[in-house]
Amino acid sequence: MTPARRRTPAPPREDVLAAAMEMIAELGLEKLTMAALGREVGMSSGHLLYYFHSKDELLLRTLEWSEGRLGAERGRLLTRTATVRERLDAYVDLYVPDGHRDPHWTLWLEVWNRSQNAPADARDRQAAIEGAWHRDLVALLAEGVSRGEFRPIDPDRVAARLRALLDGFSIHVAIGLRGADRAQILGHVREFLDENLLADA
Repeated sequence: MTPARRRTPAPPREDVLAAAMEMIAELGLEKLTMAALGREVGMSSGHLLYYFHSKDELLLRTLEWSEGRLGAERGRLLTRTATVRERLDAYVDLYVPDGHRDPHWTLWLEVWNRSQNAPADARDRQAAIEGAWHRDLVALLAEGVSRGEFRPIDPDRVAARLRALLDGFSIHVAIGLRGADRAQILGHVREFLDENLLADA
């Protein structure tokens, strides 16, 4: 009698998402195919499609996984004992890419690009990620006003404008635009915050 064929268990979904992020970091997004990722985690591309249905869904799930880790780190930074301005600087530092081809930002840019034709559910999930960053920033700015560290402002309006500034600068860093050095960008943002937020400016 022929022995039963043993099935290799599929790796946990989180391991697949971590492997996808690692491939983006090491090889770039263009090398992340279902077949290549399948070889990396020991699954067929068909098996991956069974779990994720499409590459768009894989990318969005990977972004959500990465954002979950960043969200936990952001929570630790924003609840530590420090001035509001110090915690705001930490928020900005976490927001801005590490440099050209930063894997998280590379993934964000691709998901943003694909969102033009994405279904409503996928766009809602992207909005949820954006919303978490926005809510944390609004709360931080409101705290700064209440403590007298920041001048009286509308936290929601200023948060929307500050995030637009951060997004613009971050895209420049992530795509490697000449003159968009990370340290230089952080300097620009600190200067903007000094001029527009500090109560004694």
